Amino acid sequence: MSTAVQRRLIPTSTHWGTYYAEVEGDRLVAVHDYAKDPAPAIIGPGIVDAVTHETRIGRPMIRKGWLERRHHSDRSGRGREPFVAVPWDEALDMAAAELDRIKSAHGNTAFYAGSYGWASAGRFHHANSHIHRFFNQFGGYVRHEGTYSYAAAQQILPHVVGKLKPLLDQHTTWPVLAEHCELLVSFGGMPVKNAQVTSGGVGRHTCYHGLKACVDNGCEIVYLSPIRIDMPPDLGAEWIPVRPGSDAALMLALAHTLIVEGRHDAGFLDRYTVGFERFRAYVLGEGDGQPKTADWAAQLSGVPADTIRDLARRMADSRTMINSTWSMQRCEYGEQPIWLTVVLAAMLGQIGTPGGGFGIGYSSENGVGNPVRYFHWPSVPQGENPVKAVIPVARVSDMLLNPGGPLQFDGQDLTYPDIRLVYWAGGNPFHHHQDLHKMVEAFRRPETVIVNEIWWTAMARHADIVFPSTTALERNDISITHWEPLSVAMKQAIPRVGDSRPDYEIFTGLAQRLGFGERYTEGRDEMDWIRHLWDQSRQRAAEAGFELPDFETFWEQETFELPDPERPTILLEGFRADPEANPLTTPSGRIEIFSETVDGFGYDDCPGHPVWREPEEWLGGKLAETFPLHLMSNQPRTRLHSQLDPGSVSKGSKIADREPMTIHPDDAAKRGIKSGDVVRVWNDRGSCLAGAVVSDVVMPGIVQLSTGAWFDPETPGRAGGLEKHGNPNVLTRDRGTSRLGQGPSAHSCLVEVARVDGTIPPVTAHRPPEIVER
Repeated sequence: MSTAVQRRLIPTSTHWGTYYAEVEGDRLVAVHDYAKDPAPAIIGPGIVDAVTHETRIGRPMIRKGWLERRHHSDRSGRGREPFVAVPWDEALDMAAAELDRIKSAHGNTAFYAGSYGWASAGRFHHANSHIHRFFNQFGGYVRHEGTYSYAAAQQILPHVVGKLKPLLDQHTTWPVLAEHCELLVSFGGMPVKNAQVTSGGVGRHTCYHGLKACVDNGCEIVYLSPIRIDMPPDLGAEWIPVRPGSDAALMLALAHTLIVEGRHDAGFLDRYTVGFERFRAYVLGEGDGQPKTADWAAQLSGVPADTIRDLARRMADSRTMINSTWSMQRCEYGEQPIWLTVVLAAMLGQIGTPGGGFGIGYSSENGVGNPVRYFHWPSVPQGENPVKAVIPVARVSDMLLNPGGPLQFDGQDLTYPDIRLVYWAGGNPFHHHQDLHKMVEAFRRPETVIVNEIWWTAMARHADIVFPSTTALERNDISITHWEPLSVAMKQAIPRVGDSRPDYEIFTGLAQRLGFGERYTEGRDEMDWIRHLWDQSRQRAAEAGFELPDFETFWEQETFELPDPERPTILLEGFRADPEANPLTTPSGRIEIFSETVDGFGYDDCPGHPVWREPEEWLGGKLAETFPLHLMSNQPRTRLHSQLDPGSVSKGSKIADREPMTIHPDDAAKRGIKSGDVVRVWNDRGSCLAGAVVSDVVMPGIVQLSTGAWFDPETPGRAGGLEKHGNPNVLTRDRGTSRLGQGPSAHSCLVEVARVDGTIPPVTAHRPPEIVER
């Protein structure tokens, strides 16, 4: 008589939700949403079959050419050569010897330690913490600065109103908006699909219900975007279609209407800002002879002049919150619409009021606007980096291709370092980065590439040494994050798949071989560190005026919800109440509509006040005669970036195994395209295949192809050729937003599209590379 295998429910946390993993024996069979989550993400179930997918890396792997000839091997073999499985000790010995060789021959400025891509939601098993802790103890490394998510905003805002991170933590909360906001104007829309995620974990998804509460209380919502579904359709919001890349022009026209009709708040501008008169002169055309009128902006943006003027008047007559999504600044001159968001809010004079002012990123992550009690959660200490060399995060390819080359960045004159070894953990740059054919060429340059990875992503395929890492379900951890009031005991649910190890154990093995193992671990194993972090959290909570349970109680009860904040959060409320007592961190202590600092950099692509600059790639330019469609490579609905692309949810959204691409019916009809067709999308940088969806949710002239399909070149390891799976970053431009921000400018991208007839090559991204045995 057989005995039924017991099923267990084990708590875990991800960047897209809190779950109870249902485990039968040693097998994950399902994940169940956190019961208190009012709007669970659709992403979660995708992890069930991804955990044991055939693309899991089960053993340490060495690229065959590198194994035979080490750093003297043909580097063009990256991405196309077979891999050889080796025992852990041998792989760690080889990697440690190579790290030691590079350090001895070239110094620590020859290391680039990359970690970008959200990795685990757990606070201890956080790849970013461990790779940087390891390299700091090894003597340092070249680091990156900024994020792909909001690099341009991150650099411009400190000159204008203050650092972005503290601003995000103090955004006016949804309940305050619901009670007080009369008009919510959002540039880039409010795509709730983006708000499925929060870095560090999600307990309750609040964005949709926050918006709905605003509408239910009488707030009007206007959103400006080329994509109609960038706002939940059932909210009845007003859609203003706008040509991509023209937002700064439209915002300048709003400012012009406010000025010429006397609707700007002169008293607020005098007390709380500097430089308005310089900006006013530009808006009125006193220097260049071109007033930035609604009629002028209508020609650039495609938005009727009367619509622009009417919106400006409504904004002045209402308690208005102006929001710009992070997507707004991922384009050429992306600093400008972010700067103008703050300027427009200052002109309305409502900054610091309940329901008024500005936001940078409502809906870009679930946490923005959450009513939470903020305090500083602890993390694994990374130590100090003795190497001072730094690059902007989106300049990785340029760094590898141009050692010794110059770079201007936020007032600094930098020099690209000569990188001999890249070590990557916790991410897939072949998702985040632009112009992937250029990146393929760039990754041929280092002598050695080492990667900790769970699956055979493109990053793993372009490495020489690949260490198999575990998923969060295969280890213990805790989820504690600043934008979420829920802490979760992330208990190991299943055994480690194959011969995988957590990043902590991988770096411990390397540190032991390089002579600093005890310093790296501090004598703690996994559970010792988790307990240590929780004990630190309890101490900090007590200092912040509330209590966390002891570790044993927390681990047994599995979740803990922080108390509510003591008072509502209103962005810059203290500054408005007393700007002398609560100055901003800008040089003047006030909002800088004109920045002497930025002006002093002498950048024509980002001068001392917000301006309109015509993008190189947009539908209003000459290049549109050759490539007449504007590509919006936005965030996916069915995964986080490229995570879980082999999972059931992501694969279920594909068309003919390829990423879906939305095209307007008029544009489809001109090209003989119907829904379900496989299409080729191309420009001078590359080409890819996608599955067509014909729909009027995009404007005419727009195609939408989300990021995150695993890079699948028809000819692996070669820079150029067809990408088969629908990765839009073979098409996007790898140029900085400006010399100030140097952020990614993916949304400045023109393409052409055609239906594909005849034989279509199969997608192979979700199959492992060739593995050979010695």
